[in-house]
Amino acid sequence: QAQLVESGGGLVQAGGSLKLSCVASGSIFSIAVMGWYRQAPGKERELVASVSMRGMTNDYADSVKGRFTISRDNAKNTVYLQMNSLKPEDTAVYYCNAKTRGSLYTGYVEVWGQGTLVTVSS
Repeated sequence: QAQLVESGGGLVQAGGSLKLSCVASGSIFSIAVMGWYRQAPGKERELVASVSMRGMTNDYADSVKGRFTISRDNAKNTVYLQMNSLKPEDTAVYYCNAKTRGSLYTGYVEVWGQGTLVTVSS
């Protein structure tokens, strides 16, 4: 079973920057995709950004395009989210997500981190 541990959340003023990190560990044979989701109070969880661990495919929510950048370090099973020009509406719990498998003979399963809180003050 894989585990995801996020770090880097905190309190920042509007216009500021934060960088989130997520490290995958445990029984991992390969990782297909890693990404970040967020959930604001009273709202549904939404995709922020995702990246293919083998190719160069990145996806971003329209609301963060041009401000957030997702990157990966395959050797470290780590994904980062650089968040610039933060807005109060970016306030949410940010969750790391990965599609991993434990061996060549098993299918991919979805794994979630515990979440890290990002608060942007106006």
